Amino acid sequence: MSITLRKIDENNFLDAFHLKLGEGQEKYVSHPIRSLAQAYVYRNQCQPFGIYNGEKMVGYVMVIYDWDIPEYDIWHMMIDTAEQGKGYGSAALDEVIKYIRTKPFGTSERVALTCNKENETAMKLYLKKGFCLTGSEDEDEVEMVLQADLRKE
Repeated sequence: MSITLRKIDENNFLDAFHLKLGEGQEKYVSHPIRSLAQAYVYRNQCQPFGIYNGEKMVGYVMVIYDWDIPEYDIWHMMIDTAEQGKGYGSAALDEVIKYIRTKPFGTSERVALTCNKENETAMKLYLKKGFCLTGSEDEDEVEMVLQADLRKE
């Protein structure tokens, strides 16, 4: 397995459109089409990525910088339904954190995300990677923050 992140651009955005969520997962995460629309709106503070295993796009994630807090947020991370259960999400999250450590938009030691309370698989992954529940909730989503050193490695 060789998981890498590649910026979404004119060469690969259609591959992101073809990614499929598993049955019932649409209540947990937005499809990349919606996320890419948000990326356009927030283009000065975010970067959408294809998650690749070798040359094949197997998932999608977006990193956005919130100037008001300041913090980095991980949005819409998903692995194609046919590629789930292979460890790609875990490896991709490692790559996302590595990218955030470069501080591409600004300085912050805080990384946050939200997770649907019913998404047990994602919740386990985030907890395993060092994210902690903050106690903040919005409807069916809980906020999680990474408790880790974000200095460059």
